Amino acid sequence: MAGYLKALRTVSRSTAASLTLNPAVLSSAVGCRHRLQQRNYATQRIKVEQPVVEMDGDEMTRIIWEFIKDRLILPNVDVELKYFDLGLPYRDQTDDQVTIDSALATKKYNVAVKCATITPDEARKMWKSPNGTIRNILDGTVFREPIICKNIPRLVPGWTQGITIGRHAFGDQYRATDFVVDRPGKFKMVFAPADGSQLREWEVYDFPAGGCGMGMYNTDESISGFAHSCFQYAIQKRWPLYMSTKNTILKFYDGRFKDIFQDIFEKTYKPEFDKLKIWYEHRLIDDMVAQVLKSAGGFVWACKNYDGDVQSDILAQGFGSLGLMTSVLVCPDGKTLEAEAAHGTVTRHYREHQRGRPTSTNPIASIFAWTRGLEHRGKLDGNTDLIKFCRTLEQVCVATVEKGVMTKDLASCIHGLANCKLNEHYVNTSDFLDAIKTNLDKALCK
Repeated sequence: MAGYLKALRTVSRSTAASLTLNPAVLSSAVGCRHRLQQRNYATQRIKVEQPVVEMDGDEMTRIIWEFIKDRLILPNVDVELKYFDLGLPYRDQTDDQVTIDSALATKKYNVAVKCATITPDEARKMWKSPNGTIRNILDGTVFREPIICKNIPRLVPGWTQGITIGRHAFGDQYRATDFVVDRPGKFKMVFAPADGSQLREWEVYDFPAGGCGMGMYNTDESISGFAHSCFQYAIQKRWPLYMSTKNTILKFYDGRFKDIFQDIFEKTYKPEFDKLKIWYEHRLIDDMVAQVLKSAGGFVWACKNYDGDVQSDILAQGFGSLGLMTSVLVCPDGKTLEAEAAHGTVTRHYREHQRGRPTSTNPIASIFAWTRGLEHRGKLDGNTDLIKFCRTLEQVCVATVEKGVMTKDLASCIHGLANCKLNEHYVNTSDFLDAIKTNLDKALCK
């Protein structure tokens, strides 16, 4: 690996410079729209007829996102990008309207690629999760799968096959109304029928003092779309499907998910499942978690929104790393898709970057966000060259890691975090991205 890194040194200098520019400049001034630099590309680029929506993000992932776009994607793909700055400063300036606009544009153009974004906390303006806002507008199901590299050991060695999580992307906690009370009082829920019939009222709790409360919802239409997406995905994978809830406690809320899934399965999908010798089964979430850890993999797991959020991260880490996970939102129309990085904005690395220190940040999930989005664009448009390019870039990412060139998070899976040494076991961000760029150029010349 040392010899390989030495060969990268010259090209790394320019990349390192681009990754150590003033972070305030790289994160863009509030309200400024991104403008692509004009470049003369040495080779003919793949022409994409229809636009793709690009949603920019925050912190370290924003910086890496820019490199991926300008060094890996645009030199090879001629595509019109409908750009939306979802960085927190611009969300603040637009009162989060930019997030809504990006989702509506995705509905219009059918394909979006999204960088990781900050969900504001109490120290920032309290916008709802941008992912939650986008998913509630688009509806659909988030499917997450591990990116498997042969040399990255699994924390769960028994997982010899992949596992796909289908996460319901509508409602529940991600569109809930929550509040805090500071005195005694009654918490009630009221349903006012649109037909003007009698109000229905439930007393939730009689607070003896301060506390907190929440109201959340879901719809039969969205749950049905979720069910159809999961059954169809299981058929495509030829894997059994499990659906998990806690219907023993939430008899009506979770029970609704269980009943709708079972009804749709019996009426629509059971013959095809029987033909493929796969099955559908409902499990309690606590039982399902235990079964997943004991299993060999090879199934689709349908999760409610919050369960899918948590369990997909556990799944990613179990297969090796949170940085090795694909995430795509598939909408009920079957043609609208948003691809994103499944991890956060890597705040800790961004703080190091702001201090002028090099980081070793894994960009693979962000690269796969671009490839999965563009591949879907290729499928919709019948663009086989674009599909081939996307698959080549994904193969290059995996092959680069399997050759021993990787970031610190992956090296720690092999050598242990305490034993990892820079330029012996892992490389910094700029060197890794340069390795991907070099290997991609070689692969495209074949």
